[in-house]
Amino acid sequence: MKKAYEEISDEELKALTDAIKTKYGIDFTNYELKSLKRGFGRLITKNNFSSLLELWSNIIRSKEFMLGCIDELTVNLTELFRNPEIWEAIQHLILDRFSNQPTIRFWHAGCSTGEEIYTTAIMLDEINCLSKTKTLATDLSLQALEKAQKGEYSSILENKYNKSLQKYNSKISLNTYFNVGEHSFTVKPILQNHIVWKQHNLVTDGMVQSFDIIFCRNVMIYFDEVLKMNVLKLLFDSLNPNGLLIIGFYDSLPFESKKYFKSIDSKSKIYEKVGSEEAKTQISNEGNAIERLRSFVEQRNK
Repeated sequence: MKKAYEEISDEELKALTDAIKTKYGIDFTNYELKSLKRGFGRLITKNNFSSLLELWSNIIRSKEFMLGCIDELTVNLTELFRNPEIWEAIQHLILDRFSNQPTIRFWHAGCSTGEEIYTTAIMLDEINCLSKTKTLATDLSLQALEKAQKGEYSSILENKYNKSLQKYNSKISLNTYFNVGEHSFTVKPILQNHIVWKQHNLVTDGMVQSFDIIFCRNVMIYFDEVLKMNVLKLLFDSLNPNGLLIIGFYDSLPFESKKYFKSIDSKSKIYEKVGSEEAKTQISNEGNAIERLRSFVEQRNK
């Protein structure tokens, strides 16, 4: 027996995504086909619909239903201190490049339910940079943003997240930064005060602010090559000279992206904005910050 997503043809998928774009202005037309079909398939199964046509009818009839579908179409891949070694590399970069700045500006594009934002905040607090940090946290899903802003997570995740945190820094534990209760643990205000939350569609919305570091992790896995380049151009334009882009383990950049970004840590998926003379001058004045990072990465990988 075929799964629900296997029954969806390319023609049906295009017609549905075109209808969603026309009706709601939410553009899925260049998302990766297999991922999108799986998402619509999950929605058919979850709602006990008999066909894509029944799902289509509900999507077009109800904006509230459509907004509730977004989480199934963009599966959240996030957790607290996922891949601790990546955060060690990011920490070294921040100390090398940005610790002397009066303000460090972050954008978490596709912030999901917030674990990565709070991971970043903990890291920044541990290196005494949190007080001068300003962060924009955005996501397409209002449900994910609401959960992220609340910062409350199930106690089922407590042991897993505590182990990841202590792999990053054995001197701290979950209750250092979270109020741990019987059924859940909630982030303390110190990790939230620097954050502005906003719904944002990477595909259709622009960005007027500029940032030193942009996180866009495990978001572009849903995009085809054309859409990836459109999003990468937006991220490039939103980065300050010498700015950094950090993507997810499952993400990959098209070959064409080399005119916008160069890899400085392939294992941690950290990229630097290119094409700026100001950036080149700043790198030189930092006293070979890149070489120090590479040395750190080489020692870590031995």
